[in-house]
Amino acid sequence: MQIKSLKYLGVFISPIVIFICLNLGGWFTWGGLIYAFALVPLLDAILPSSTENMTKIEEDIAKKNRIYDYLIYSIVPVQYFLVFFTMYRISQGGHTWVEYLGYISALGLACGVFGINVAHELGHRSKKYEHFFSKALLLTSLYLHFFIEHNQGHHKNVSTTDDPASSKEGEIIYFFFFRSIIGGFISAWKLEGNRLKKQGKSSLSFSNQMIWYQIIQLGFLGMIYLVFGLIPMLCFIASAIFGFLTLETVNYIEHYGLSRKKNEHGAWEKTLPVHSWNSNHPFGRILLFELTRHSDHHYIANRPYQVLRHFDESPQMPTGYPGMMVISLIPPLWFWMMGKELKKLKEKNVGLA
Repeated sequence: MQIKSLKYLGVFISPIVIFICLNLGGWFTWGGLIYAFALVPLLDAILPSSTENMTKIEEDIAKKNRIYDYLIYSIVPVQYFLVFFTMYRISQGGHTWVEYLGYISALGLACGVFGINVAHELGHRSKKYEHFFSKALLLTSLYLHFFIEHNQGHHKNVSTTDDPASSKEGEIIYFFFFRSIIGGFISAWKLEGNRLKKQGKSSLSFSNQMIWYQIIQLGFLGMIYLVFGLIPMLCFIASAIFGFLTLETVNYIEHYGLSRKKNEHGAWEKTLPVHSWNSNHPFGRILLFELTRHSDHHYIANRPYQVLRHFDESPQMPTGYPGMMVISLIPPLWFWMMGKELKKLKEKNVGLA
């Protein structure tokens, strides 16, 4: 079991690649994107995927194995190192537009893969320090409201018309971005307002976490400006946008075209493994800390990443998440590919209202 946990050391290839490319400068700053969205999808397409699940005994051992926790905790200092190192590099000046865009995309990739994805895993945990780590990572993508909306909104409303982060069949991803980003932000404010209302407090009070989140994010930007300057701060904002657009691209592919039914009382049916797209492709699984086994994650949200399971009945992506993210950016190709997959589900009457 100790050996099995070491496979997740593969996730550190990404920050190493990003760090090396940032040091080399020039066109090399684009190396992180090439690795994540060209090499990884290629390997996912070539290497065999596995539907193997742990036994109950193996699960119990894995849940108690702290190595899995330490691996994911270590992403916090790694992410902050990449943020500040990138800001330092940019503050040196004398860069070409190729390098500026390369720095933004490299850090943006880290903000999406580490800043938000790892924050997502930690945000589902129960310990307060894990929630702190989650919010610290979300800060690097200026997406702190995700902590509220994802846990209280998305998981409750996933694959329904009430969820801005669940994409509809035929919806173009670029339109989805606006709906999900704006809708998620508004939803977080509403959820926090409802929480305070139940406590008899005003939504405009300083008990409102959303107010604090905006203050903290502005403070973080101010700190970057004071330490590194205006250009690095603007590049950081661009990287953060790149990061949360990466998240929203994942949101788009995770539940595309899937929908839950309403019962005779007008309530949505329980979220099942058939309401999320799954992928067992190896490199994508490691790179994203098993996010690609998304069906089990939505079925039982507090299951740690190392014990997420494959379900035969869950819809399967044609390839890994990184490859599907690239395909989703080309709507005609995406609609053609996923149209065939949804047709199969319709014939089975699986995961569709």
